[in-house]
Amino acid sequence: MLAIFRKGLAHPPEELNSPGAHGGIKKPAAKQPHEILRDFQSSHPTTAFSATFSGGAAIASAGNGARPSLFHQRLFCCVDDVYCIFVGRLDNLSSLVRQYGLCGKNSDEAVLLIQAYRTLRDRGPYPADQVVKDLAGSFAFVIFDNRAGSVFAALSADGEIPLYWGIASEGSVVISDDVEVAKGGCGKSFAPFPPGCMFHSDGGLKSFERPMNKMKAMPRVDSEGAMCGAFFRVDSCTKLNSMPRVGSAANWTSMAD
Repeated sequence: MLAIFRKGLAHPPEELNSPGAHGGIKKPAAKQPHEILRDFQSSHPTTAFSATFSGGAAIASAGNGARPSLFHQRLFCCVDDVYCIFVGRLDNLSSLVRQYGLCGKNSDEAVLLIQAYRTLRDRGPYPADQVVKDLAGSFAFVIFDNRAGSVFAALSADGEIPLYWGIASEGSVVISDDVEVAKGGCGKSFAPFPPGCMFHSDGGLKSFERPMNKMKAMPRVDSEGAMCGAFFRVDSCTKLNSMPRVGSAANWTSMAD
């Protein structure tokens, strides 16, 4: 999978942006979004398909021909201008299909996630971390709501599915399970996406395993001693006094810092 969003659509943590990575002396330099998309398509010449949007977004999938294993599928779906790219599997798909009223419909993991997102968006208040925590299995997904201009991504806590993110040369956030494409496109502004976490364009990066704790960024240093992005982990020593109800349709993942 590959997803690219301009700065106005997604606001990744500042620590992900490595100093000097964009056109500076240190190499490799980050690339433009269209170059990253081209690299992804070149890496999967017979299976890749993509969609680009006038607001500065692009999403792509390698198709099931590039599955990491027989148990991990790749799905690409759109419902009412909400797009989802998914890698992995949900072990409790059948029960979730019943929960979201999708019985009798041709529903896979991507369709289910779009329905869950729309339920959170339109019928809150629902804590997003609780909804994602209900997903049993190994998965990585990115949802793009083209009408609302919002981005939502998550990675299962088991770490079985690889996922990476970084910053392109002009500041767009890049999310991909293809390490070579992500690293080659983002240069030193590149890091693994933290397992058990979700990212929303308004709410930022949060753990859905420990939603009461804060995310803490740990700087990454390469073999040459240069800063390159950051590792993110939950600060288990920091606790919030409370988690407020989430009722805003425009920002349904927001929680107090």
